[in-house]
Amino acid sequence: MASLELGSVSIRSYAFDIVTREIHDRLIPLLHKNSNTVLDLQDVLRRFAFDNICRFSFGLDPGCLELDMPMSEFAVAFDLSSKLSAERAICVSPLIWKVKRLLNIGSEKELRGAIKMVNLLADEVIKQRRKLGFSSNQDLLSRFMGTVNDDTYLRDIVISFVLAGRDTVAAALTSFFWLLSNHKEIESRILEESNRVMGTDQELKPSYEQTREMPYLQACLYESMRLYPPVQFDSKFALGDDVFPDGTFIRKGTRVTYHPYAMGRMEQVWGSDCLEYKPERWLQKGLFSPESLFKYPVFQGGVRVCLGKEMALVEMKNVALSLIRRFKIIATDESLKKPKFAPGLTATVNGGFPVMVSKR
Repeated sequence: MASLELGSVSIRSYAFDIVTREIHDRLIPLLHKNSNTVLDLQDVLRRFAFDNICRFSFGLDPGCLELDMPMSEFAVAFDLSSKLSAERAICVSPLIWKVKRLLNIGSEKELRGAIKMVNLLADEVIKQRRKLGFSSNQDLLSRFMGTVNDDTYLRDIVISFVLAGRDTVAAALTSFFWLLSNHKEIESRILEESNRVMGTDQELKPSYEQTREMPYLQACLYESMRLYPPVQFDSKFALGDDVFPDGTFIRKGTRVTYHPYAMGRMEQVWGSDCLEYKPERWLQKGLFSPESLFKYPVFQGGVRVCLGKEMALVEMKNVALSLIRRFKIIATDESLKKPKFAPGLTATVNGGFPVMVSKR
């Protein structure tokens, strides 16, 4: 059902409108207001992505990117839940967090409280939507409510969309702007391409069609996600006995982990220049040329390929164009160093990404 909905023209158009409004009504005014002062671009992009995905998924606007930058209860609880869930993985033994969960102490007590808050807020949104009616609304929740009557199932699936669509987009854009800060010549080429397609008026908003006419920009985004994938490693469990293409036998129930961050840095996969930020590797005769999703598993592969892939790319292109055409984003000396990542489900830079923004 999600695949069908997310592939429809109407929902892509709806998502594009939400992103465009959030950029022009909030993101750009916020950056103008903070012009020539240091701000954490990672935090700004996380707030932007949270507003977007909540409006798209729930029809709810948390307003995290208003000029005074409030943080909603939902966002705080959501962040804490993600952080504490991920920190389970760095315990010396899973037994530690399982005992804490059993006794309801420490981080597990915090996690239980945060998840309860997320669920309560999501449940309240669903109740309000049922009360007000959903047949005329375009958000994902309203579309699902036409055929799904189980509110707990609705809550869980919509929360999973928020988790999948918020932190991944913010992480990808943070790495992208960090790489551009270290490669000003690539930023100049993106600007040239956008001027050729859109003209030089900074105030023009890119259309959906125009974002598809910029192969170099798409190559830059793909290349930044090759080096800094939003989800650095992921796991699957075998539903039944299976055999890998190289003959390795996988027993039912086996956990198989793959590591896109490491794969993007393997010389035998990407060649001797694998550590270079080189968008040209994605272009052939000036056109974007994708690689196999099994070589580049940033969006996963096979039947489990990311449902929101196209919408995420459009969102990232729209943000990139709107910011690059209007602002010079200069990273502070400290943030130009190689990023260190905090424990989390997605690639969050420890200490944020401090930048100085000035009008171009």
